[in-house]
Amino acid sequence: MNGVIGIDTSNYTTSIAFFDGDRGMNCSKLLPVKQGELGLRQSDAVFSHIKSLPELSGRLFSHIHPATVTAVGVSTRPRAVEGSYMPCFMVGYSHAKLLSDMLGVPLIEVSHQQGHVAASLWSAEHMELLERPHLAWHLSGGTTELLLVQPDHRNVRCEKIGGTSDISAGQLIDRTGQLLGLPFPAGKHLDHLSTEASGSELFKVKCADMTFSLSGVQNKVEQYHEKNGSPAETASYALRCVAYAIFQATQQALIRYPGLPVVFSGGVASNTMLRQVLRPLSPIFAQPEFSTDNAMGVAVLTHRAMEV
Repeated sequence: MNGVIGIDTSNYTTSIAFFDGDRGMNCSKLLPVKQGELGLRQSDAVFSHIKSLPELSGRLFSHIHPATVTAVGVSTRPRAVEGSYMPCFMVGYSHAKLLSDMLGVPLIEVSHQQGHVAASLWSAEHMELLERPHLAWHLSGGTTELLLVQPDHRNVRCEKIGGTSDISAGQLIDRTGQLLGLPFPAGKHLDHLSTEASGSELFKVKCADMTFSLSGVQNKVEQYHEKNGSPAETASYALRCVAYAIFQATQQALIRYPGLPVVFSGGVASNTMLRQVLRPLSPIFAQPEFSTDNAMGVAVLTHRAMEV
């Protein structure tokens, strides 16, 4: 069956996907980060993508025939706004341009954030929301944004309406992981640790107009760990603080935009505690493997762009 290729080279993951309008296949690989470090320099990320993309392409094309590819899509920047740029996305663009030229098919450009939204909706089986206004959280290592999403010519337009005013939820989680000596990225490790905790203490972050600050939470997490000493309880405390901040902002958004569905995307959205805390608000969550960085959303948007 004919389909399209999607490519995404974020600062955390290299990924390439195939989508035929119904089913999809995503091949991805986390970028290597040295123990104790919080992320990668752009030059190191670029080098890792250059090494990984040919391997992942080979894996994908071992399952599909090049003649079935009708278009190639790629994320070329973090967000679809003026001035949004990261060098690592140029690796994906170069690979996508070579593929489209070689196969003689169109090249479609989208943003990383738009891809996240589309991947979540496809994974959660709510593709109809690509045609309707809705709210979406983009929660990742570098982003904590609450978005008003609206359809826009076979794509989506994302307007930031809330979120964090300083460090992202992912940064707080990774810094907590560093405090506890956990590998980077620390999200899944904190998630696992938190299931062993029993505490319920919470630092209530002030949230006004759907916006909150997480920089103060980092100090509270460090103080809590110094007092408590339990990795599991510290992990649970940090995640609880993040989850309730997001809960408050979501509540405020639903008052301002009543009746709109709320979709969660990004690696932090795969967190178990967040999903439990938000449950009363009837959120839409993607499958965990499609919450983290992936190319499926790019492929979904590429397929839509090719529809007559």
